[in-house]
Amino acid sequence: MSALIAIVDDEPDIVELISLNLERAGFRVKSFYDARSFYEGIASQSPDLVVLDLMLPDEDGIEVCKRLRRDKKFSEIPIVILSARADELDKVVGLEIGADDYVTKPFSPNELVARVKAVLRRNSKRGESDIIRIGDFLAIDTKKYEVVIGGKKVDLTATEFKIISLLASQSGIVFSRDQILDYLWGTEKAVIDRTIDVHMKNLRKKMGTASSYIKNVRGIGYKLEV
Repeated sequence: MSALIAIVDDEPDIVELISLNLERAGFRVKSFYDARSFYEGIASQSPDLVVLDLMLPDEDGIEVCKRLRRDKKFSEIPIVILSARADELDKVVGLEIGADDYVTKPFSPNELVARVKAVLRRNSKRGESDIIRIGDFLAIDTKKYEVVIGGKKVDLTATEFKIISLLASQSGIVFSRDQILDYLWGTEKAVIDRTIDVHMKNLRKKMGTASSYIKNVRGIGYKLEV
């Protein structure tokens, strides 16, 4: 069955445009025009991805994103923010609260579909091996899509999981920001300054004391090293 995409936007014309293009691309679509109806809708059926506007009539999209990330049932659902807020600060905030991508209005429907496909692809890709271990502190189960640090499971977004998996796949090797972006998005990567740095900041925060094992090689990129 094709992936189900939830669109949360209070502009009917925008919702219709997105729905039409996503359905043409083979996705199933559910549309919501405010946060309340969205919460009610996902209670009965969780979507595979959410396209979320920030300026909703009853609740700010930032709060919707935070609420999803706090709820264990929905915390791993990929989120693509679609917003007229085009400042870099808005984009950084969106990524910091756990969004997987950020698209600004006005937007290209084809680009949005490509971003949705890219986020879903990296969310579904899982390695063939079962577990990657780094020392005694980190275990990455690539089939269960779980990360355990110090014996405790850590909830990561799809993007954060892909980053830590990449770094752990070749411990001690430096990956440049461009290499990480290419791994995450390929030719459809989002061109947003500091994207990787923001995701890395969130990842380090969740890793706690183990965050010291992620090294920032100034001017180049990042590596994971015991």
